[in-house]
Amino acid sequence: MTILPDFRYVRPASIDDAVTALAAPGVLPVAGATDLLPNLRRGLKEPEALVDLTAIPGLDAVEETADGWRIGAGLSLAALASHPSLRIHVPVLAEAATAVAGPTHRAAGTVGGNLCQDTRCVYYNQSEWWRSGNGYCLKYQGDRCHVAPKSSRCFATYRGDLAPALMVLDAKAELAGPGGRRTIPLAELFHDDGAAHLTLAPGELLLAVIVPRNDRLVAGYAKLRVRESIDFPLVGVAAAVERDGPRLVGLRVAVTGAGSAPLAISMDGLESWDDAAAKMLADRLNKTAKLQNTTTIGMKYRRRVLQAAARRLVDGLWEQGTTR
Repeated sequence: MTILPDFRYVRPASIDDAVTALAAPGVLPVAGATDLLPNLRRGLKEPEALVDLTAIPGLDAVEETADGWRIGAGLSLAALASHPSLRIHVPVLAEAATAVAGPTHRAAGTVGGNLCQDTRCVYYNQSEWWRSGNGYCLKYQGDRCHVAPKSSRCFATYRGDLAPALMVLDAKAELAGPGGRRTIPLAELFHDDGAAHLTLAPGELLLAVIVPRNDRLVAGYAKLRVRESIDFPLVGVAAAVERDGPRLVGLRVAVTGAGSAPLAISMDGLESWDDAAAKMLADRLNKTAKLQNTTTIGMKYRRRVLQAAARRLVDGLWEQGTTR
């Protein structure tokens, strides 16, 4: 790794000041820096300025109402995993947060940082001399995607753990920018392009995620990785099951590590969870998941593991639902 590049440091004390600072060209937001700092040290980012969001009051707050929760983007992953109300009512968020890296990463990393983390690829997340020896890549400084040389887009993979868990809960993202505030479905925060995977406008930042209350749902998250600590997911899958006795009322599935954006898998038309429904889920995962050779583990293996993990996860959630 190299020494850090020169940059200005800005620490606004309000959302309005942060929006103003972020609207300038070449500026990046920072909170826990667990994703950004390694990229700076590898020479993958050369910002004009970093805008530190940690001094903004209330950005790390959790607000609970009868309708659900508003979770501040500045909340640490450790605090998310240990929040009493969230652990009881939406334990899938604690599962996903606890699956992120190691304890020190979770103490520093934030909800917003995990959601807005950079995409990853075995040809991108390397040292400067390694990347220069390969002629760089389409994501940064190059003109060729080594994963898909004939493609005009970048296939670097999104590997955030929180996004699929929040998507199956039907969460929304609250944003603030030069044009004011807006709320969008969380899935609309992402764009399926490894070089430009966020839909944030210039100067816009993620303020919070809104999680609706639905005590009928039973949700879980399964993460597959080389090592059981630290590693990003080879693939990760979240699911939420709603049942009424023997009848399946609803099934939501979302995947990370299988495309440049987290993927929502449509599972309409199912009335029960059985072998036929499980095969339908496997078929839809096979058709929807856009696995590429962006990591050292082959995509055929990751595809099979994804299907097996999804089946095992929904099997368990279906059984849990019998107690509701």
